[in-house]
Amino acid sequence: MAQQAKRALLDDDSLLTEKESNMAQRIKQFLLNNGSLLAGEKSDTVQRIKQFLLNNGPLLTTIVIFILLYLVGGWLYPAMQKPQVFFNLFINQASLLLVSIGMTLVILSKGIDLSVAGVIALTTAASAALLAKGMSPFVVMPLMLVMGIVFGFTQGWIIHFFKVEPFIVTLMGLFFARGMAYIITLASLTISDPVYRYLALTKVYIPFFEKAYVYIPTLVGPVLLLVTIYLSFFTRFGRTVYAIGNNEQSALLMGLPVARTKLIVYAFGGFCSATAGIVFSISLLSGYGGYAPGMELDAIASVVIGGTMLTGGVGTVVGTLFGVLINGTIVSILQFNGTLSSWWTRIGVGGLTLIFLGIQSLFYMRQKHS
Repeated sequence: MAQQAKRALLDDDSLLTEKESNMAQRIKQFLLNNGSLLAGEKSDTVQRIKQFLLNNGPLLTTIVIFILLYLVGGWLYPAMQKPQVFFNLFINQASLLLVSIGMTLVILSKGIDLSVAGVIALTTAASAALLAKGMSPFVVMPLMLVMGIVFGFTQGWIIHFFKVEPFIVTLMGLFFARGMAYIITLASLTISDPVYRYLALTKVYIPFFEKAYVYIPTLVGPVLLLVTIYLSFFTRFGRTVYAIGNNEQSALLMGLPVARTKLIVYAFGGFCSATAGIVFSISLLSGYGGYAPGMELDAIASVVIGGTMLTGGVGTVVGTLFGVLINGTIVSILQFNGTLSSWWTRIGVGGLTLIFLGIQSLFYMRQKHS
């Protein structure tokens, strides 16, 4: 009996040992399987983050530089910490933001538009002249917008159907528009229209910021920015613009409406320039052929600093906003300093443009090798 009991205990021990061994094997296999799964998920996450940084590197760099630049300005000059100073960036750069939005789409389609400053000057001079003759502002403003659209459409038509370089066509457009502005008036024309004065002097207070405000024309830029973001990312038109910028021949072979899209892009650029001219004339309450000298270069610099490549097909209008804000921040810092020449703005913007061209090249090379 004792021997049988002893044997039964030994059998039970061996059975338990075998079960424990099987359990250990299962746990080990489970850990191995799930460990590889977790490692795979971790690897996928790392790859996604890496791809996101490669795709959005220039934009993220622009945002970081703007934040750092503004923080440095606020540290050097405590008055820059006031909310109103930030909103002044939108007030002072309202026209530049508008032309830069149009310029972004043009550059994304692998084009360029040097006529924007000339269209601004022509719009201000024509508006002032028509208002001085007693024409209603509610007729003048739509008329200026139509003029800008037709001007841009004509340039796009010549560029596409006559296969002329955009640089040449839009440079001639710049000369023509500014020349026409000087033909209208050689001196500055004051605008005394009550509607223009109301738009120029009425403040729109910002919620949650005590005494911070913008003017009515300042709101046009952010609204147009939102519209352009929607057009760029959520419409067939926007996808076609990016396709043309990447490879126009491939876009044609895919059956995309290349001609129509390019005409719309340049017409939209003309619309943005005319809108900027209206905002400019409201802000200064005058019109003159010499207004906005060199703004076409400021617009191109803002677009490039914002992460849009001059070769087309890469970039966003969101980055352009921060490019414009960087330009305005440099101006604000110089104004608060009070001792430096305003030409330091050009030097700063020029230096940043070169830096961002280098950053874009680096990210493009990394994308190509990844």
